[in-house]
This record gives sequence, C-alpha cells and structure tokens, in this order.
Amino acid sequence: MKVNLLFLSLAVAVGLAVAVFGPPHVSNALSPKDDNVLHIAGIFPIGGKGGWQGGQACQPAARLALEDVNNRTDLLPGLNLKLHWNDSECEPGLGASVMYNLLYNKPQKLMLLAGCSTVCTTVAEAAKMWNLVVLCYGASSPALSDRNRFPTLFRTHPSATVHNPTRIKLMEKFGWSRVAILQQAEEVFISTVEDLEARCKEAGIEIVTRQSFLSDPTDAVRNLRRQDARVIVGLFYVVAARRVLCEVYKHKLYGKSYVWFFIGWYEDDWFEQNLEKEKINCTKEQMRIAAEGHLTTEALMWNQNNQRTLSGMTSADFRERLNEALKKENYDIDNMRYPEGYQEAPLAYDAVWAVALAFNKTMEKLDRVGKSLKNFTYTDKETADDIYSAINSTQFLGVSGHVAFSSQGDRIALTQIEQMTDGKYVLLGYYDTQSDNLTWNNKEKWISGKIPQDRTIVRTVLRTVSLGLFISMGTVSVVGILWAIALIVFNIMHRHRRVIETSHPVCNTIMLVGVCLCLGSVFLLGLDGRFVEAEGYPAVCQARAWMLTLGFTLGYGAMFSKVWRVHRLTTKSKQNGMKKVEPWKLYWMVGGLFVVDIILMLCWQIIDPLQRSIEVFPLEDPPSTDDDIKIRPELEHCESQHNAVWLGILCGYKGLILIFGLFLAYETRSIKVKQINDSRYVGMAIYNVVVLCLITAPVIMVIASQQDASFAFEALAIIFCCFLSMALVFVPKIAEIIEHPRDKVEAKYNTDAGVSKEDEDRYHSLLAENDELQKLIATKEEKIRILKIKLQERDAMKLGTDGTAPSAAEGMNEPIGLGAGGVRNNLILGRIHHGNSAPGQLEPAGLILPDPLTANSDSAIGPISGYTRSSQSDFEFSESYL
Repeated sequence: MKVNLLFLSLAVAVGLAVAVFGPPHVSNALSPKDDNVLHIAGIFPIGGKGGWQGGQACQPAARLALEDVNNRTDLLPGLNLKLHWNDSECEPGLGASVMYNLLYNKPQKLMLLAGCSTVCTTVAEAAKMWNLVVLCYGASSPALSDRNRFPTLFRTHPSATVHNPTRIKLMEKFGWSRVAILQQAEEVFISTVEDLEARCKEAGIEIVTRQSFLSDPTDAVRNLRRQDARVIVGLFYVVAARRVLCEVYKHKLYGKSYVWFFIGWYEDDWFEQNLEKEKINCTKEQMRIAAEGHLTTEALMWNQNNQRTLSGMTSADFRERLNEALKKENYDIDNMRYPEGYQEAPLAYDAVWAVALAFNKTMEKLDRVGKSLKNFTYTDKETADDIYSAINSTQFLGVSGHVAFSSQGDRIALTQIEQMTDGKYVLLGYYDTQSDNLTWNNKEKWISGKIPQDRTIVRTVLRTVSLGLFISMGTVSVVGILWAIALIVFNIMHRHRRVIETSHPVCNTIMLVGVCLCLGSVFLLGLDGRFVEAEGYPAVCQARAWMLTLGFTLGYGAMFSKVWRVHRLTTKSKQNGMKKVEPWKLYWMVGGLFVVDIILMLCWQIIDPLQRSIEVFPLEDPPSTDDDIKIRPELEHCESQHNAVWLGILCGYKGLILIFGLFLAYETRSIKVKQINDSRYVGMAIYNVVVLCLITAPVIMVIASQQDASFAFEALAIIFCCFLSMALVFVPKIAEIIEHPRDKVEAKYNTDAGVSKEDEDRYHSLLAENDELQKLIATKEEKIRILKIKLQERDAMKLGTDGTAPSAAEGMNEPIGLGAGGVRNNLILGRIHHGNSAPGQLEPAGLILPDPLTANSDSAIGPISGYTRSSQSDFEFSESYL
C-alpha cells in the first residue's frame, strides 16, 4: 500500500513538472546513437528569485566539460555522455519535481548532478531509493556530510564548515575573542552556525549574539547594534546579502569599528547588482561604503598554480572559454558583469569530469564480469555500488584544484581569504585546514589604520571631586580651624573677665573643639579615589562619620545646653525666684549627648560598618572621537548593608535635638539672664544651624550622584555654620574687651549685669525729681518759719491787750483760729535718706502740708497757698517711691 502511494505521488509530481517546465533540456556536443550514450541528469538553479542561482554559470561550465570529455578518445571509449537538465530555482519542492521528471522520462539516467544546498538535501535523501549516486557541484551545507542520511552523496563544492576553521584562525590572528553571528534561516546556514559555535567554544571565543532572519534582516541588524557587535559573521545567500548590507549602512554598522565576514562565493560586484530589481533602498555608492573592508573566506574553486589540468587546460584557459560561452548567453562579461555561480563554475566543470572518470573506472570493472553501464537500472544496486566506489576513489587535478573526496563525500580543499579594499577584493592569504598552515600576504588594510576591536572598549573612570574645589574648601577650612584655635586661646586668656566668665568659657571651648572637628571633616569629605586606594576607603568612611557626628554634638550641644539652661531658669524664676546657674549641669548635658553619639556610632561600626560602594553611570562618549572606546563613570559612596536604617536613627535623633533647640531659642529670644550673658547670640547661632541643616540634608540626598555639587554644598554648609557660630558668640566679646581693656562696668555689652536702659533713664529722672522736691521742701520750711514768727507776733499783741501770757507749749499746740471754724494746721517735714534700690538713690519721705489759709481767701498769709498740696496727692507721691 505504501509503495503504491509513493508511486502515485511520484506520478503526480512528474506530471506537474512536465506541465509546468516541459520536457528536460539536453546538453550534448555530439549526436551519437543512443546505444553509445550514457545519460546523466542535471538540476541547475537558474531562474529563481531567492537562494543561490548558481546554475547561470555552472550549466554553461558543465556543457563545456561534456564537450571536452566526449572529445577525449582515451576516456569512455566508444561512449559519450549526455546531460538532461532542468531548472530548480533553488526550491527544494520544485527540485524534487524536476528530479522525478528526469528519472521517469526515458532514457535511463546513471547519475544525478545537482546544485543549491536545499535542493541537494532533498534530492540526495531520495536518490538512494533509485540506487543513484548524486554529485553536487554547488552545495555547501554541513548537513550533507551525514553519511547515514545521504549514503550516495558526493560533492565537488567544499562543505561550508571548511570556512569555520579559517574564520577561527583569523580571529586568533587579529586578537578577536568576541563575535556575533547573523544568519539566514536556511538549513545550510543553521548547520554551519552550529559547527562554528562549537569551534568558537573550543577556541575560547565568545559569541555575544546569534541573530537569524527569513527574508527581512532589519530587526536582526538592529539587534546587532544593541548588542554592541563589532566582529560579525554573516551567513546568507547573495540576494539576502544585499538586503543585509543595505541595513548595515542604515544602522551604521560599518567603518573603522566593524568587521564583517561574508561568504566568499558571491560575485565580485555582488553588492551593486540587481538593486532596483530586488527593490533595495540603497544606492550603489552607499552599498560600496558599507561593503568596504569586509573579509571573505571561500574554498579555492580555481586552480591557483596555473598548471595544466586533466582536461589539458589551465584555469586561465578555462576562464577564457567560459567567458566566451557566457557572452553567447548575453552576459556582459567585458564590463565584469558576471552571472551568479561564476565562482563555482570550475566545480561544475570538474564534477562532469569526475563523473566521466568514475564511469570509465566502473566500465573497466564491469567489462571483466561481462556487464555494461548501458544496462543499468534503478534496481541494479550492484552496479550502483561499483559507481559509488569508483567516484569515492577518484582523484585528479582539475581547473578548481586538486579534486578528491573524504569519507563523508566532502571535497578536500584549501580556503582563501580576501578583503574588500577600495571596491575590489584583495587576496590576503590561504589556509590549509589539514596542516593548520596559514599563508599570509600582509596586504590587509584597515580604515582607521589599526585592527578594529572586537568590542567597545569600556574604560572605567572614577569621578572625583575637582582638585580646585577641594583645595579651595580645604583652605577655608584650615582658616576656620586656625581661627577656632585662636579663639580657644583668647577664651582661656580672658577667662577672668566678667564678659567671658558669665558666658561659661568651658562651654565656649567645647563648642570651638566641635567646630574644629566639623571643619576637619571637610577634608575627609573630599578624599576619594584620587588620594585613597580602594582598600583604605572604608577607613575614610568611618572617620568621616565619627568626626562629623562628634563635631556636631560638641559644637551644637554646647550652644543647646546654654539655651536649655536659660529656658529652665526663666521658667523656675517665676515660681522660686532666680537661681544661680550651675556650670556642671551644662557640662553634663553636653557629655550626655556625646555619650549617646559614641554608643550609636560604635553599634553602627561593629554591627554594620560603612564600606566602599560604587555607583555606575551609563556609558559616555570619550572626549576624543578618534578613540573607539566608551567611558563608564563610577562614583564612590560610603554605605553599609542597612545604611538607610542607621541614617534614619542618627538623623532622627539629631533632628529632634535640632527642632527642640529651635523651639528653645524661639522661646528665649527676648530673655536676658546675667548668669549666661550671651544667650541671645547663642539662640541666633542655633537658628542658623537648624535652618542650614534642614536645607542641606535633603539637598545632599538629591545631588549625591554629582560629586562636585554634593561636596561643595556640604562643605559650604559646614563652613558657614561654623564661621557664623564663632562670629555670633565671640565677636561681641572681642569687641567689648578691645573697647574696655580694663575690667569695669561693661554696660555696652553686659547690659544684664546692672540695669537696663529703661531703668537707667528712670533712675536719672528720679534723681532730678528728688532735687526738685528738696528745693520745694526748703521753700516750705522757710514759709513755715515766717508763719511761726507772725503767729508769735500776733500772740504777743494779743497778750498786751488781754494781760494774759500763754505758755510756750500752749502757743505751739493750740490750733490757730482762722475764721469762724478755725483750721488746724499740721506740718510734717519730709526727710531724705539713701535707699537700697539703686546706688545713691534718693527716697523722699511723704510731705503733708495742708495750707492754713485755704479756708479763708482773705487771710494775710494767702500768698503761700500756691505751694500747698492736698493730703491725698502728697500720699500718692510718697507711695510711688516706697
């Protein structure tokens, strides 16, 4: 049943082939009788649109070989060869149909010639069913070397794998260890790539990517650029090669930085042919630009020694005859417009000679047993085996070189290497796979004058703080440290002065030590890979953290303790009165903050120490465009495994102190305490420190990847905080001591030690009013004295009238009657004494002086009424000064 189905399918295929192509063509230079003719079948790819259409030149070459063979009297005596052929268009299905047509149309065929790897694969796999030997003149697929699958196949075209050892040799010669592969999705190229991958792995060459395409190579070429492919092996038929080369131009994968390996059996001007016909969207000039410098490897298909071959011709003689035959086929050979397959034409020519030699050897063997080749049938396996053995042992010198077959039926041949230079192929050398011998002519020419690199050379450049910025910030920091040291000396030398003593000089010294540490950390922040090796960088990281943390605690902590004590004193004074400031409480507070910092830093350093981490940036172009390199910038950071957690703890703790210090400074902004005379300036310093810290911390996190900006911002913040704090705390003290070199009432600066400006003005006002009151009392006393004299005179006059003399006491104590009701006059004299409210302050006593004449306006002593005050007003005046 299976046999019937097979023959039915074959019959259908033959009928289809005859209907489409007509009967097969016959190539024979002579016209012998059919009894003296040995018939062979030929399949030539000629009129297709894709794949290898090498039959255009190989079929005329085979025709020339038939002529030469049939003209030889010592070869196949009494017999002639006749070639029956048809076009397969390099399509495997069509090739099978052509084969069936050739086999099932009489006469009987003794052997089958075929070209194009895909067609040969189909034909050779099926030919064993007819006991036919297949000789392929144009098939390079490595898959055809499988003797189990293709037991009757031979080929004069070397396997495509013969190129791979040559490619590996060139890669080793030029130092390329990284390549990419671009292939057409055909079996011949797939199997070639598999062999190439195995050889690359063995040689230690990395295949960075393997891209394949069916008909449109656009995406595949684009992916090559993404993968930074520089040395690229291209495996595809010539039609696809033109499309690939156009895409290479569009994606700029050519020039001094790229090397392409193409197959060497393309025609010399393959990149300029059929551009309009194949709708290639590139001009000839663009194709020439893209093709410049590429390398080709091909098996030697023309005899290089110019020796006389078995046919009696040299390779040059054959080329002349072939050119004449092609001119008759209307090919423009004079302008070097060669048909496809021109390079493989010697292989087709030698293939016919190999068939003739094999038949000749088989005839000799059959003659000894009384058999003839003319009686061969498709079921005659014995004769088929004889033909197989004969061709397997065939060796001769042909126009393609030495023709011999390996045990796999492959052609053994040298490979040649060429390079496209100035639009023409230049022979660079030969490689003998058998002996691993490379013959090199040293004619390679590279566009840039040097061997292209197999990859983009990536140079790692460590981003460092610019030297000018580091020096400038360091110089300012040194000035600040020297100034802080000078202030420490100043603070110690003048510690006995009240302006220094009441500002707690020990706290001031602690603050200055913290300032020195903070300014010293500026140097550590600028230390990077320029000055420190990678192994020592973690130590720099630890030193940065310790110095900046402890410096901040000492500097800010000293100021914080002052405003805290001022706040505590003012809140307690409302309840218990003002108390004396205990200095040890200030020191204990600073010490407590310092101990907390040490505990946190020790835990951080022991549990999860800071290490050197690298931030990698995208690749950048080098300053010089002549260098084929890329720059990969890197930046050093100090980080630990749980860096965010530790920073959160430390910044949270410091942030609370900053916010609380800001609150205390605001609460005590208008409070002055003589025990801490610089509290107002310390509060101003805290304002500035808090604001700068709150601004600097988030900004540094944002610009951490910009080393110069980050260092400058951080260094300036530290420098500004330190300088401003020193200026606010010490400049007033220095000015006061310069203005008053000897210790006395330092009222201009130390306003809290005596009285305020308002109290001083009030004091002077009271002194002036006291002088006025003393004058008024003296006037009153004078008037009282006059009144006493007048009373005595009046009493004396009265005594003379009545004859009664009152006693002195009575005269003094009795009321003086003035008018009807009489008024009792009381005189209380004021007194002046010194009080305790202020030095030398005058406190007048109450003065009560009711005027005795106010009851009677007609009294003689009425004129003094202008100097009297009511009792109530005098009381109020006295009370105001008690």
